[in-house]
Amino acid sequence: MTDESIAACLGEDFLAQALHREYRHVPGAIDIAGLMTWDDLNHILAAHRLEPPRMRLSRDGETLLVGGYTAPEATRRHTVWHRLHPAELHARLKEGASLASDSVDELHPPIARLAEAIERHLRTRVQANLYASWTSTEGFGIHWDDHDTIVVQLDGAKPWKIYGTTRPFPLYRDIEDPGEAPAEPVADLVLLPGDLLCVPRGVWHAVCADQGVRSLHVTCGLQAHTATDLMAWVSEQLLAHEDWRRDLPLLARPDVQADAVDGMRKRLAELLDDPGLIARYRAAIDGQAVGRMVPSLPYIDGLPADPHLRVRLTTARAVLEAGEDAVTLSAAGTVYEFAPAAEAVLRPLVDGRTVDLATLAETAGLALEDVAVLVQELVAGQAAVVGSLL
Repeated sequence: MTDESIAACLGEDFLAQALHREYRHVPGAIDIAGLMTWDDLNHILAAHRLEPPRMRLSRDGETLLVGGYTAPEATRRHTVWHRLHPAELHARLKEGASLASDSVDELHPPIARLAEAIERHLRTRVQANLYASWTSTEGFGIHWDDHDTIVVQLDGAKPWKIYGTTRPFPLYRDIEDPGEAPAEPVADLVLLPGDLLCVPRGVWHAVCADQGVRSLHVTCGLQAHTATDLMAWVSEQLLAHEDWRRDLPLLARPDVQADAVDGMRKRLAELLDDPGLIARYRAAIDGQAVGRMVPSLPYIDGLPADPHLRVRLTTARAVLEAGEDAVTLSAAGTVYEFAPAAEAVLRPLVDGRTVDLATLAETAGLALEDVAVLVQELVAGQAAVVGSLL
């Protein structure tokens, strides 16, 4: 899945008209071939110890007790874990429970690539959760989320009822409760394989499977960025100024306290007068985003100049800036500075490609050994991962 295909799926007017504003249903938008199958889900459940809340069952808005579909097992190291009991799992699902698996993008590379494509396009952290259901029972009831979601239907049919909002842009930690959900839905949809649905945060919704029709879908949750987040970042920038590091005059006269507040107000106003402040904030948080870090075993002590060794970045939000004298890469919390010739090595990686060292060296006109040294620096900073079969 490429950024271009994600942009095309969402629509050219998505950023200007729909993002954060209104729901959007795009039938048949996504080519789901190879994205996630039932066999993939079976393998994940069998190969990982996914205990609540990482994997959970819910019915009518309530989370089921883990003992209803697992069996406790003690290890020789005197720890107890819950082994999945397939027959009991099947029974709970047949009774109307829905299965949810959080952060499946960390467990299944095709879903990770989908999440990264969305991250690269929308410049925010994405967590992909997987949901499976078999009955018309609502697993999670009518609810709203504190983040925008992009839903991709993978198999079966999934009815969605969209109810609108009662509190615009609610937060996880908010000062007011959104109250009760609206009585009547504003939209009644059925998602089919390949359909895409975008739901802004705060929009009440309810989902269930058609009676007797199984459903599998992935929900990509987008991290919200609010004025509160911007001000938290601004407060860090203000630490460069002595008057913002100085102790507050808590015990001083009222006029001294007023002068201190006035000084802080002026300094803050200087920063807020910058029309490029939000762009600076975005570039800063993009460069700090750690992405999905992956080890590069067995290469623990430098990379060989192996032309077949493949490399990709671990973050979809790296920032590359090319100047006359140097090229700067901000990725996974580290800022790198290289000679201008390195741009030809870095550009395809920042664009989300997985490339072998030989291709990078040929494209940049550099020696294979020099490219291996550059990539090693990125691996050491956890901004890149290498392997033979990436």
